Amino acid sequence: MLKIENLSYNIFEDEKDREILNDISLNFEKGKIYVITGPNGSGKSTLVKIVMGIKKQTSGKIFFNGKDISNLSINERANLGISYAFQQPVTFKGLKVRDLLDIASHKKNDFNTLCDYLAQVGLCAKEYINRPLDDKLSGGELKRIELALTLARKTPLNIFDEPEAGIDLWSFDNLTNIFKNLKNTTNIIVSHQTKILEIADYVILLKNGKVVKIGSYSEVKPFIENATCGKLRSQNGQD
Repeated sequence: MLKIENLSYNIFEDEKDREILNDISLNFEKGKIYVITGPNGSGKSTLVKIVMGIKKQTSGKIFFNGKDISNLSINERANLGISYAFQQPVTFKGLKVRDLLDIASHKKNDFNTLCDYLAQVGLCAKEYINRPLDDKLSGGELKRIELALTLARKTPLNIFDEPEAGIDLWSFDNLTNIFKNLKNTTNIIVSHQTKILEIADYVILLKNGKVVKIGSYSEVKPFIENATCGKLRSQNGQD
């Protein structure tokens, strides 16, 4: 499905090179849930942004279904079947929620289908399908709508950057059920949230730009604690 080979990422800061990711190699299998966790500044979001093409790696290669996508644009990667849900969702002035769901699914959806997508993320279709996707929506509403767009795309690879951000009042059971119900897809989630870590097939722990440990949550948990990741967020998202 997705293969990362010897990936590194450096930036030039304060008149010197700073290493963000160091020689990372990972394999992501079809139909599995992977959660990437680690301390702040460990390179989690940078890694998934490089996979999506938002950032460009300093060295290394990325393969998707056997195809080298290392130098492809964001649009080219999206067209191959990679979806990305941002930590801070973007707005689209002039478009309604139903318009974006139609665009995401590449077809005109009936009300029942739109209702299904929105209900899965805890929103009522009657209240939201004709809402403009603008700054009048709260951060939590935008986050849920972005998750609905990912569901509508039905892509084989979905990337979620801290999906719990901004939706602390929404049941985490509903959020984790979304990931569990994305069958036959590969899902990569950046998160510190315990409930999300617990549903992962594999947890990938990063520290200082390197992979420290890969395994089930129970296998990785002692390394998380020893890596001084800080307190894992409780169910309500508070530290």
